[in-house]
Amino acid sequence: MPNASVAGSATTATAETEKAAAEALRRGVSSQFGRSLHIRTLDTGSCAACEQEIRLLAAPHYDLQRLGFFFTPAPRHADLLMVTGPMLRAFGVAARKTYEAMPGPKLVVATGACALGGVYQPDAFSYGSVDQLLPVDVWIPGCPPSPLALLQGLLVAVNRLAERISGLSFVAGSES
Repeated sequence: MPNASVAGSATTATAETEKAAAEALRRGVSSQFGRSLHIRTLDTGSCAACEQEIRLLAAPHYDLQRLGFFFTPAPRHADLLMVTGPMLRAFGVAARKTYEAMPGPKLVVATGACALGGVYQPDAFSYGSVDQLLPVDVWIPGCPPSPLALLQGLLVAVNRLAERISGLSFVAGSES
């Protein structure tokens, strides 16, 4: 029975960590934007494991919408581009067009081991990593990264954006 109590403590600690990370993320988005942040996902040749983990963020357990994050199919509405996969050369033009269609200020998050260049090396078919084609602001490691790692990466991205736009305000009626 002591093992069950240890397992219960570990589960409680993990739940508390997730709750604290989610709350910090919600406060960060709210204080920086006073509105929501929209994410455009871009699969550049992955096995889809990262996308499954990203989809979990919208499920009731993580409920990314309550934190002020929404997924958008249109790059013109996106603040953040979350890229998965090894950045295949066949996808290079589409990836650049997606990035260029996003309004500024914009962020790029490389998600998963493939996007970080840890699985495929550059060759005739692959750039190897996302940063060989797009300016990456945040790297989220893992194969696939857990939803908690994704939340942490989004928090880092929000903080990087806050540094970049410290003189701008997105809150209606604020001075700046």
